[in-house]
Amino acid sequence: MIELSLDGSVATLTLNRPPANAFSREGLLQLRDTVRQLEANPAVRALVITGTGPKFFSAGADLNTFASGDKAAALDMISAFGQAFETLANTPLVTVAALNGYAMGGGLECALACDIRIAEGHAQMALPEASVGLLPGGTGSQTLAWLVGEGWAKRMILTGERVDAQTALRIGLVEEVVETGAARDAAIAAGRGLGLHHHARRAHPDQCACGGWGGPSTSHAT
Repeated sequence: MIELSLDGSVATLTLNRPPANAFSREGLLQLRDTVRQLEANPAVRALVITGTGPKFFSAGADLNTFASGDKAAALDMISAFGQAFETLANTPLVTVAALNGYAMGGGLECALACDIRIAEGHAQMALPEASVGLLPGGTGSQTLAWLVGEGWAKRMILTGERVDAQTALRIGLVEEVVETGAARDAAIAAGRGLGLHHHARRAHPDQCACGGWGGPSTSHAT
């Protein structure tokens, strides 16, 4: 489900698993491995993540994984979420999420693991796991509170409330809102500019995790 393209110093990773770009276990591990491969490429300074199509960034986990009630499969899936998004949060690359549509559950957690989030005006964001008897398992419960504060984090996690792009901008969930179809280009431009400072992050990898930049560490996420 991972498509990768390079434009100079900026890599763009596109989530491509129609119809909703939902994550499978294999897709999460592919995301993890792709980030690691990009880290090893000295020419790459920034990473943009977006979704294919006009409607979904990512709807999160493929719920078919949990439908059987197989606890081992569910734990494997949660572990894969943690591995993928911890790797993303801790990378020395500058990371920008281009939210081209719905970012739900694990999709929003993927965006939360990035440094910067740019949303299109029609985007909607939520952590609806509680409605199906789950809790966010991909570091989102930590990173969300850091960005929007404890009150909004509890509101979104416990009630599954959706927020639109303008609300997300107001509460600090995203840094910029652009018109429909413009998030990818805006994110690439931001990545190119921010990537000029990537040398400091490569030189100080111990400060690349959220904890090193003033937020919570994700090293013990569940």
